[in-house]
Amino acid sequence: MAANREGRTREDLPVKRQREWVYRPVIRVALFLFRLLGFRFTVVGIEHIPRSGGAVLASNHVSYFDFMFVGLTAHFRERRLVRFMAKKEVFDNSVSGPLMRGMHHIPVDRAAGLAAYRAAVEALQQGELVGVFPESTISRAYVPRPFKSGAARMAIESGAPLLPVVVWGGHRVWTTGRKPRIRRGVPIVIEVGPPLHIAAGASTADVTAALYDAVTTLAEKVQRSYPAPTTADELWWQPAYLGGAAPTLEAARPIEQASIEERRARKQRR
Repeated sequence: MAANREGRTREDLPVKRQREWVYRPVIRVALFLFRLLGFRFTVVGIEHIPRSGGAVLASNHVSYFDFMFVGLTAHFRERRLVRFMAKKEVFDNSVSGPLMRGMHHIPVDRAAGLAAYRAAVEALQQGELVGVFPESTISRAYVPRPFKSGAARMAIESGAPLLPVVVWGGHRVWTTGRKPRIRRGVPIVIEVGPPLHIAAGASTADVTAALYDAVTTLAEKVQRSYPAPTTADELWWQPAYLGGAAPTLEAARPIEQASIEERRARKQRR
C-alpha cells in the first residue's frame, strides 16, 4: 500500500464524513422488502471489501435490484456504504431523485461524463466505496455485455482496489423488458471476487479486459451452481449457453438498441 507524503497509507486517510439521514433508513427499508419477498441470500467474498478506505465495486447487471444487492455486501462489511454511479435521469425523477441525492450517489450525464468521473475519483480518494455497472445497462442476455472503461480508469487514477462483483437471481423477480413477477423464496447469490492485480503502467484497455474476464468467469461459476429452471415457462431467465431461452448477446443487441432509441424518443417528446 503506497504511503502519502506524511507517511500515511490511503486506508489511513480520513474519510469526508457526510450526514446519512437518508441512506441508513433506506437500507432498513430494503432489508424489510427482502424479508417480505423471502429472498434466500447467499453472500460470498465480503472479506475482499476493505474495512476502510476506497474501493471500486464493479458488478454485472441483470435486475433492478442489483444496486441494493451490491450495497448489501458493503452493509455486511462493517456497515459500509456504497456511492453508486447512476444515470442522471434517475436523479431527475421526482421520487427517486431526492433519495439518490440524499444517499450521495453520483449522477452520470452521458453527454458530459467527465464531471461524474472526477466526482467518483474524489470519493475514492476520500476513502469511499464506489459502485459501478460497467455494462451501463441491464443485460437482456443475462451474461456480461462489453464493459465501458470508467471503472478501470477510476481504479488506476485513484489507486483504489478494483473488485469484481456478481449478482444473480433478482432478474427472476424484476428486470428490464418484463413486468415484475412477485414471488417468495427466490435464491439470490452475490459474490465479491478478490481485487484485481493492476500492474504498474497497465493501460486502461488492459485493466478493462481483465475486469471483464474476472466478472464473466465469476458469473459463469455462479450461474452454473445456481438451481436450474424446473419448468418450461421459467427458461426465459436462464442464459442461452446453459440451455435457457434468454437471447444470446448478439441476439439481444438489436433489442437493447431499440429500447435505447425508444427511451430517447420519449425524452425528446417531453
